Amino acid sequence: MCKWNRKPTEIQKRGWQGYFLYYLAMLLSRLLLRLRYINQVNIPQGKTPYLIVANHQTMFDGLWIMGGIPREQLPLFSGLAGSDLERNFGLTGRVMFRVGQAIPIDREGSPIRGLILARRALRKGSIVMIHPEGTRTYDGRIAELKNGAAYLSKKEGVPVVPVYIDGGFEVFSRYMSVPRPIDWKRFRRKELTVEFCPPINPADYETVHDLMDEICRVLYEKEEKTLKAREQSKV
Repeated sequence: MCKWNRKPTEIQKRGWQGYFLYYLAMLLSRLLLRLRYINQVNIPQGKTPYLIVANHQTMFDGLWIMGGIPREQLPLFSGLAGSDLERNFGLTGRVMFRVGQAIPIDREGSPIRGLILARRALRKGSIVMIHPEGTRTYDGRIAELKNGAAYLSKKEGVPVVPVYIDGGFEVFSRYMSVPRPIDWKRFRRKELTVEFCPPINPADYETVHDLMDEICRVLYEKEEKTLKAREQSKV
């Protein structure tokens, strides 16, 4: 069987090729986009494990989040990703699978293996990114959030850093075959914002459900605030 048709079952290695592709992609992102990071002061410092829980707008979300964390944390970064990303999403999927040092999770079957790998990674000191929507947004809005991130946080006792990405849907939505970083009508680069929200301590919540409610509250409130500001800017 061709290796691209097999579902990966272990955490991927970035290697020098992955680092090269990461730095190249970030260089292009900074040149072609008005890329802005907000509240990086909320990122835990040092080589300490934590979870990044982000809304999912594009296939490049993990790349842009990586660009905002401290450089010394970059080798520790892994992203939970569907095992079909490498097989069914062409070159872009295979590149992001390596760059993101993907932790494969089976979206078509049982996610248990992926969660076990994520727990192992956290125990080894990794920074693990999760998109609790499970797939890219269909309309630019945050969809229903699954509670896997809260489960991992409670089980391993690591903080959650909610991250809100704004503008990605306009740059590279699921309906685009290639990124569109330029607004040709206005003849300017599109704006992309990555905001790091204050860490959430799992010890402050009794249950996984309570913790997940707080994660949802932060991300949904951030979205509503952003959308309201957009509407006001049009007036």
